[in-house]
Amino acid sequence: MCDVHGVPPRPYLGVQFSVAFDVYLLVREETARRVRAALGRNNPCWQLRNVCPCCTYKLEGEAKDWPFLFTCDGNDSAKRFAQKTKEQWDDEGNALPRESAERDDYRRAPGDYFIPREVVESWAVADEEELAKVRDEEEERESGCSEKWQNMKESHTVRAAAVYDETGIFAGLCRHGFVLAFVDMVKSGELAKYAFALLAHVCKAMGPEIIKLILGYDIGCRFYAMVMHHPHVSDLLNDREFQALVGAFHGTAHDRLCQTRNLPKYKDDLGHDIPPPSIAGKPSLHGRSTRIAFRPTPQLSHTLATKYQHALAVLAEAPVLVRLMSELEGATPTTLEGWLKAERDYLSSLKKEPEEETLQMEYYQALVNFYDAKEAADGLRGNVTGLQFVGESGTARAEAESATRRFETNRRHVYERENKCLETVRYLEARLELVERWQPGDENWVQAQALVSKRRYQLSLDKLESLVAARLLELWKMNIPGTGYKLRKHIAKAMQARSKAVRTALANYNAAAAALESPRPPLEWESVVEYAFLVEFDLLRFSRRDVRSEPWAQGSGRAAMDLHFKIKRAREEIERLNVEIRHLYTYMRDEDAFLAHHARRLRDDNQPQLAHQVELYRQEHTRFSDDHRRRLEKLRKEAGCTAVLEPGTAVSKERHTPASARAEDREMGDAARVEALRTAESEVEGAEDVDAEAVADSLELVLRIADDVAGDV
Repeated sequence: MCDVHGVPPRPYLGVQFSVAFDVYLLVREETARRVRAALGRNNPCWQLRNVCPCCTYKLEGEAKDWPFLFTCDGNDSAKRFAQKTKEQWDDEGNALPRESAERDDYRRAPGDYFIPREVVESWAVADEEELAKVRDEEEERESGCSEKWQNMKESHTVRAAAVYDETGIFAGLCRHGFVLAFVDMVKSGELAKYAFALLAHVCKAMGPEIIKLILGYDIGCRFYAMVMHHPHVSDLLNDREFQALVGAFHGTAHDRLCQTRNLPKYKDDLGHDIPPPSIAGKPSLHGRSTRIAFRPTPQLSHTLATKYQHALAVLAEAPVLVRLMSELEGATPTTLEGWLKAERDYLSSLKKEPEEETLQMEYYQALVNFYDAKEAADGLRGNVTGLQFVGESGTARAEAESATRRFETNRRHVYERENKCLETVRYLEARLELVERWQPGDENWVQAQALVSKRRYQLSLDKLESLVAARLLELWKMNIPGTGYKLRKHIAKAMQARSKAVRTALANYNAAAAALESPRPPLEWESVVEYAFLVEFDLLRFSRRDVRSEPWAQGSGRAAMDLHFKIKRAREEIERLNVEIRHLYTYMRDEDAFLAHHARRLRDDNQPQLAHQVELYRQEHTRFSDDHRRRLEKLRKEAGCTAVLEPGTAVSKERHTPASARAEDREMGDAARVEALRTAESEVEGAEDVDAEAVADSLELVLRIADDVAGDV
């Protein structure tokens, strides 16, 4: 402003401008509040219930109840330093705690997007680490992913508390990129309480109509266990089906076992896993991006069309899948899904030793302890020692009594140890259902003894096998066609971090292999990194189960599995998009008619100012409708598109308008569209004329220059 007026900077002008801008925002918010009240949309949860027409505007007669898909993530680009007072000391020279130098701001953010700090704190738990340690009894969902994600470790997030007041934002978005809600991350990194508050906010706002909730989160594997054991959040999900999964982009950095359990690609009714346009995942998030995310966007139909085209491109690869299955000895889709289960079972078996082998080794060790204790006890049973009085000396008598007491105490301890070892042996015999007790030199004794001696080697081999298997499967993913550059870099970064773990496991394996009675040859790092498939991992022949011949370990088998699940999700995606496109068509018709009816009603009620604001609201929220229709009409002409571009009947009656008003609005709308079409055609014709004239002028100039050059020559 000073530059415009040509004067030096004046500090008071900044204050005046800030005050004026705050007043302007208050006027706009008050106007929006009155418009919402006139339309009956002043319910605190109305915005979230209607944030995305494709997700929330349900129609009558729908054959399937699709789950509500949304994602959440944190971003630390919007940091704000905590301004504190100058450092002071007491009389003894100790530094006093520095207080905040900022004035408290008691204003609340307008609308229902922002979740206040006090609400977020109400969902916090005392120790998130302890909450996450609780496991599902039937299935262990944790697969070692916590070592790779800092937002899984609370200790990694406390470092920012002393420097920043706000460390960023944590936002939730639907699958089409509309912001559901967001919170400030305050004096911490990305903690679970922000995701708890967001999930609780969605559950309360959506009400009982939304039965199935699917949350995509970069630590979904761990977050699911935390939600299920949270003392309050779990109560909100009692009557709902809830899953927390890991997106395709972040899932590449998770353990392969975690991927087989938590990737959307392997879950039914989720459609194709295309990440939504998320503001939370962008590397640079600033105020302008945040504001734009909350406004009506023309990108909705573009998002639908892009998803549809991608799904059609995947379905076009169906003949390739048929050829691959014929080459795999007539494999069927059921066979391919069985291979995924076999892979999951194989990777699960590497997380711990087989129970039968563990029991045999425990029984062998218990027998060794029992026989040692029995031998010591038998040696004491024949030795009966009483009090021995030596002379008349009181000192000798006291020493004899003390020695006898020590002897009796030791004998009691030996007998107790024998009984305790015997109880352990009997318990393990019952677990193993043994009829006769093993004796030293028996066949079972020798086998168990060999297992114990190989245990360290086998454990190190299991660890190395698990890490190398995950690495090879990720290498295959990185090299398949269609993997984008960013995803390749993301996988490469995750593999680089995992390579350290592979090196450590390799060193442990070589040490254990050298300690065997028949030492195994050491394995070199250079040979490990050159492996491309599990078939080439020659070390697997020493493992408990050689999976090199399994079809899912072959390159062709993995290609068939991946393509099968992609095509299956693409079919679901098209089915879901057909429903969402009809949602959008119905919403555009009902919203336009509803707003036009209320604008006319307010004018008839002698409220022209409010009617004008409602009309502006209508223009803002319906200005992209024609663009949406044109884009979807273009999509409808593509081969394979089965979308029905006709509105239906909404389940919700909140946008209901009288039949006479609908007919009048329809006539006015048709006339307006015809006029807009004529205007657009005239503009196109004029543009074509201008282009033709410009081309003619250019050709004339080129010919003139050519003639001049020829004359000079």
